[in-house]
Amino acid sequence: MQAVTEVKGEPRSLPFGEGLRVVAEYHWRVYARTWRGSIFSRFLSPLLFLLAMGVALGSLVDGAAGGIDGVPYLMYVAPAMVAVQAMMVAVGESTYPVYGLFKWNRMYHSMLATPLRIRDIVLGQLLVVGFHGFVASTVFVAICAAFGALGSWWALLCIPIGTLTCLAFAAPIFGFSARLKSDNGFNVLYRLVVTPLMLFSGAFFPVAQLPTWFQPIAWATPLWHGVELSRAASLGGSDSGILWLHLLVLIAFVAGGVWFALTGFKKRLIV
Repeated sequence: MQAVTEVKGEPRSLPFGEGLRVVAEYHWRVYARTWRGSIFSRFLSPLLFLLAMGVALGSLVDGAAGGIDGVPYLMYVAPAMVAVQAMMVAVGESTYPVYGLFKWNRMYHSMLATPLRIRDIVLGQLLVVGFHGFVASTVFVAICAAFGALGSWWALLCIPIGTLTCLAFAAPIFGFSARLKSDNGFNVLYRLVVTPLMLFSGAFFPVAQLPTWFQPIAWATPLWHGVELSRAASLGGSDSGILWLHLLVLIAFVAGGVWFALTGFKKRLIV
């Protein structure tokens, strides 16, 4: 972390881009020392999940029903799993890693004592989380391609879609983590939000098969929009207007989440 620059005894703010670079560099240096711990969750876990759900379960679904909507189950599930993986990366990087910098080592307080500002702290870390989402999406798309699970070269769009889905979760969870007084709140997040979303957002079966009253709940989640965009990129066949709607909803989640995160950090760090 750079030394504080002072003008007449007052700390001077860094230019916006420079502040983002400093914060992003700090988080990248931390990750460079701890990346080995993420190998399973980022690379091996998605592979095993694809084998279990797409290949093993897929053979049963294809044998009994001929796939879903005329599409082999593996090709139906694989692009959706890119969005699911992006969500899991966002949750993993936006819960305890953020809470710990408030509660356990107070690094955010130290950052704020320098020329950095709250916008630099939040957006700089979100950039790094977005990069994690980009890498995870790229790796998973490569794995899907190796299994022949993608419908066309347009499936490469799953990578930016996965990155955007990651940020659509990370930004609001930043705000949630900033407002927690105890890490017990993460148990609620994982059990009542993350797991149900993974199961009921259209990744493994069409949302239309859910009870009618439950479908609007699925439609209101960023994961469903990420799943629909990823599947459309890989398989095609969706109306362009609907695709733009999915994209705008994800952007709205990012924008609203950034505001929620900035206000949460401000309340937590500035008394």
